[in-house]
Amino acid sequence: QVQLVESGGGLVQAGGSLSLSCVASESIASVDDWSWYRQSPGKQRELVAEITSSGITTYADSVKDRFTISRDNAKNTVYLQMHSLKPEDTAVYFCYAKIWTGGFAFSDYWGQGTQVTVSS
Repeated sequence: QVQLVESGGGLVQAGGSLSLSCVASESIASVDDWSWYRQSPGKQRELVAEITSSGITTYADSVKDRFTISRDNAKNTVYLQMHSLKPEDTAVYFCYAKIWTGGFAFSDYWGQGTQVTVSS
């Protein structure tokens, strides 16, 4: 069973906008910390943005002031709004969820990935 389901990827022209979403299935508990990663062929997976349970956000320098991460706890969903897209933003984007289960223990899950392609 798929536990994190991503949507919103696609093809967009440079300078355009795109929004991604990732929803956790009802089989898992409320997510504490959400993140978005991306990966291009031959490159390491890169942290794009994260948002903690308290709403603190962090962004990679390459996307600051262009991307916005947000969450809807009632829907157990995370979003990534992307603006002023550049060809170098082209990658497979993955959501990542972390649930703290006590002490230093946690469970984590990855989305299946969604392709974002920015044309020039």
